[in-house]
Amino acid sequence: MTPAAIVQKLWNFCNVLRDDGMSYGDYVEQLTFLLFLKMADERTKKPFDQKSPVPNGYDWPSLLKRDGDDLFDHYRHTLEKLGQEKGLLGLIFGRAQNKFQDPAKLRRLLVDLLDKENWSIMSADVKGDAYEGLLEKNAQDTKSGAGQYFTPRPLIKAMVDVMAPKPRETVCDPACGTGGFLFATHEYVTRHFKLDREQKQFLDSQTLRGWELVHNTARLCAMNLMLHGIGGEKLPLSVSDSLAADPGERFDLVLTNPPFGKKSSTTIVGEDGKVYVEKDIIERQDFWATTSNKQLNFVQHIKTLLKQHGRAAVVVPDNVLFEGGAGETIRKKLLHECDVHTLLRLPTGLFYAQGVKANVIFFDKKPASETPWTRKLWIYDLRTNMHFTLKTNPLQRKDLDEFVSLYNPANRFERTPTWTDSLPDGRWRAYTYEEIIARDKASLDIFWLKDESLEDSDNLPAPGVILRDIMEDLESALEQLKLIAEDVGEVEE
Repeated sequence: MTPAAIVQKLWNFCNVLRDDGMSYGDYVEQLTFLLFLKMADERTKKPFDQKSPVPNGYDWPSLLKRDGDDLFDHYRHTLEKLGQEKGLLGLIFGRAQNKFQDPAKLRRLLVDLLDKENWSIMSADVKGDAYEGLLEKNAQDTKSGAGQYFTPRPLIKAMVDVMAPKPRETVCDPACGTGGFLFATHEYVTRHFKLDREQKQFLDSQTLRGWELVHNTARLCAMNLMLHGIGGEKLPLSVSDSLAADPGERFDLVLTNPPFGKKSSTTIVGEDGKVYVEKDIIERQDFWATTSNKQLNFVQHIKTLLKQHGRAAVVVPDNVLFEGGAGETIRKKLLHECDVHTLLRLPTGLFYAQGVKANVIFFDKKPASETPWTRKLWIYDLRTNMHFTLKTNPLQRKDLDEFVSLYNPANRFERTPTWTDSLPDGRWRAYTYEEIIARDKASLDIFWLKDESLEDSDNLPAPGVILRDIMEDLESALEQLKLIAEDVGEVEE
């Protein structure tokens, strides 16, 4: 079966379960538990003949031979038992709960859908792509908030293509969500290099490293990596707050899309009944500035994670480019101590999390120097006069072909601008360090193209696109106002 056919089959059943009140996210999670047990059972048989990591009596056959309330009770006990285990089982089943309402529907998923396929003999591409399809469908359910953990796959592929990871290079994602950057890196190295045995072993067991704060998301990431054939028994994944401390590990590449949204904070109800917000300010010796802004902290954390001459590609919201105070300090330090060489301005309509205006910033970590390492910042504007939507006109990898070509991954020191005085519509141009540092607050929020819709009413996009852009602008402005309200220090209900 093709990935699309498998996804459709599994997703059709989800629509049945939704009548019982099960959400998309709950369905994907329950599917993850059952799929793990099915594959663990398959691998005990030929040609694998592996020992199952699942304790006897809590495995796939123990579920298949039950029905009705007996199946329900056993499934609940299985989740509880496996969630108490250490290692891979604890990662997959930790805090797991049965979300089915009807034993007959659980039985049908077991017998009619999952048991009829041999998942282990499917290629990693088919399994992985099928699971990716489910994760994307889950991200499209905007009410669940799952979209914040899902980066558009065409963007991930373009970022990995320009970063061009090589065999034996180590790659980290400190906010890995469902694992998109990790498996895209694995796929890139496998596709572009003929690996010897040692290189392949290094790729499968030592190349990748991820951190994810939310356990439910981490388990989806773990399953995603397993289905893509990555990691084996020791998945390269930690469930923890990566910002809490310097892990001591250093990497050749960092590729990541840290979570957007409000600053880190804890809500406290005082004795007077008022609601106060206490900001979670992270103080670390290796940081340039102390701030409660999560995205600015991730930029500083990524600088720490890189080896000397290590390379980073990071998705950041617009406020990282222009925010004053700690933002200005961090930008100036980044420009001085790293080579900040490329900025990709992303269009709106890409992310399932609403109100996001984002960019990708590319920089290399450098040794200490009295003079700034950033000499020239190249900017590609994919935002002005570009209109994408999640359903009718989604971003595709080919939409980023020009950027990837102009980036020139083979030798980024040989680049040619497409913007000149005589070609004012060119989307690719460079700014010197002196030009950037002279800007107010050393702002990197730079644009030069004329907005055609403001110039000529004939060029106006469809009304639905205009409405969506207005809504995203309002949501983005509201997010900024929330940050300002938190800075004031007191929020009333």
